[in-house]
Amino acid sequence: MERIINYFETIPTLHRSLLLVGGITLFWLLEGGLPLFKFKYKKWQHAIPNFFFTLTTIVVNFGLAFLLLGTADWVKANDFGIINWLPEMPLWLYAILGVLLLDFFGAYLAHYVEHKVKPLWMVHLVHHTDHNVDTTTGNRHHPLESVVRFTFTLLGVFVVGTPIALVFLYQSLSVVFTQLTHANIKLPKRVDKILSYVIVSPDMHKIHHHYRLPYTDSNYGNIFSIWDRILGTYMYMERENLVYGVDVFPDEEKNGKIMELLKQPFQKYDKPTLTADVEE
Repeated sequence: MERIINYFETIPTLHRSLLLVGGITLFWLLEGGLPLFKFKYKKWQHAIPNFFFTLTTIVVNFGLAFLLLGTADWVKANDFGIINWLPEMPLWLYAILGVLLLDFFGAYLAHYVEHKVKPLWMVHLVHHTDHNVDTTTGNRHHPLESVVRFTFTLLGVFVVGTPIALVFLYQSLSVVFTQLTHANIKLPKRVDKILSYVIVSPDMHKIHHHYRLPYTDSNYGNIFSIWDRILGTYMYMERENLVYGVDVFPDEEKNGKIMELLKQPFQKYDKPTLTADVEE
């Protein structure tokens, strides 16, 4: 574990880039052989706006990285934060607890708030208006959402007290899980269900992309499923019944255009209260 921590403390930018590109490539290929849905779309054409928003996410995170580095160095130097106030523990437990808590602040809490606060929901809509969810959808976030997500991650680093090695470890795992859970791949149902008791499985997350409430407002997690389960936001539905998109933004053509997506957060509409029948 010490060797892993040391590696992520100084992980080269090239390695982080290879993780992003390599993950997308891997799941892109798996989607061809093990598709969950046989989408009738031009895959590269669909990927263009998603890759654009992947690029803007990288730019935002790179531009603000100095804040993350500074905060992580400060909590380490001052022995500040939850995991530093707990009794001494083995390094492996320290690492797991740090990543688990960062996953709460940087992913679950950020995601939950985006669904509950109207202006943030409008920004987050860009992610939900993809009608063909695949591995490229994972990084389809409006630049404003990238700033929101970064802010929550920064809050997590401060409150949890994670050194930069755990921050980079968390971010690396987050990238892989984002690509996995959005990938249009079909795992055996039993395997997916078992996985969902510990981590966010592909089927579990795709329920969140169903076009109607209450499923849209469920399964907020990214890496660990524990937060949805203990906080009462876990839901299940049969994957055959999934319909992607958002019911109030049904225009698939517009939802595939970069300029339309950039303007989407500033359009006026009321979030629907109509709910779908809930599956047991």
